[in-house]
Amino acid sequence: MQKSYHNSNKISVSFDDDKSVSGAGLVLLDKLATLLGIEKAANEKIDLGNAPGRANVGRKVLTLVNSLALGGECIDDADVLRSGSTEKVLSHKVMAPSTLGTFLRSFTFGNVRQLDSLFEEVLGKAWTLGAGPGDNPLIIDIDSTIVEVYGKEKEGSSYCYTKVLGQHPLIATRAQTGEVLHI
Repeated sequence: MQKSYHNSNKISVSFDDDKSVSGAGLVLLDKLATLLGIEKAANEKIDLGNAPGRANVGRKVLTLVNSLALGGECIDDADVLRSGSTEKVLSHKVMAPSTLGTFLRSFTFGNVRQLDSLFEEVLGKAWTLGAGPGDNPLIIDIDSTIVEVYGKEKEGSSYCYTKVLGQHPLIATRAQTGEVLHI
């Protein structure tokens, strides 16, 4: 692979192995995250107090976002971001899965509300840049879903009409695009 320079306006990618594939457009996702100021906003909005996972909140949020974009389903899946030269094309340091676990376990309900506030700010910035409905009507679709849980002590879980032990969150999406607005 050619040497990479972190000037996102001058990106050149080439492969010397025809079996290599890109990381699902992480460069574009990283450019968007930088444009939206996600790292800075996360550092400002999420305060974990003296919890062990309190440092470098923005990096951890971006690592989780990138992992999810690549299809990550658990914390350990974020380790793929540390393989090859992936870290060289990202604007942030990729955090280790063990660090992400400590970070997520540090969250209280209040921190989840702070994360919600971060999401609201980022969504607002994205819509300001043209991702929103513009002058068209915004149709919000509110649906429920069942998220199965394992363990009878999981707070907020119960058996519902499907006889599955789980949580039953409401999800608000933008009907035209399926974009999640709130959970």
